[in-house]
Amino acid sequence: MMRIKMGTVVPKMGTVVHLDTQQTDYRRAIAMALHEELGSTHRAIKSAMRWTGASERTVKYWFAGERGPSGDHLIALARNSDVVLYVFLALADRHAEEEGG
Repeated sequence: MMRIKMGTVVPKMGTVVHLDTQQTDYRRAIAMALHEELGSTHRAIKSAMRWTGASERTVKYWFAGERGPSGDHLIALARNSDVVLYVFLALADRHAEEEGG
């Protein structure tokens, strides 16, 4: 077994995991929107925490583009940030075009 971030243990197998491009684009786009709306300071992280009720670690992941908000957190961000709302709608529109709808 090999260790990866945060102490999670995964078995060694020959499987290669590919990141979903749409998911990666989503995370990066939300990170960019958060930086655009709030900046890159600790105060920015605190603001996003206040808006969403998410933990500091979670919000830092969003700002870094390592993870993206979902569900209630995404709704809260979009409610408080026009930039996040715009990015979310643009991604939804792009996804619809890719799906042929």
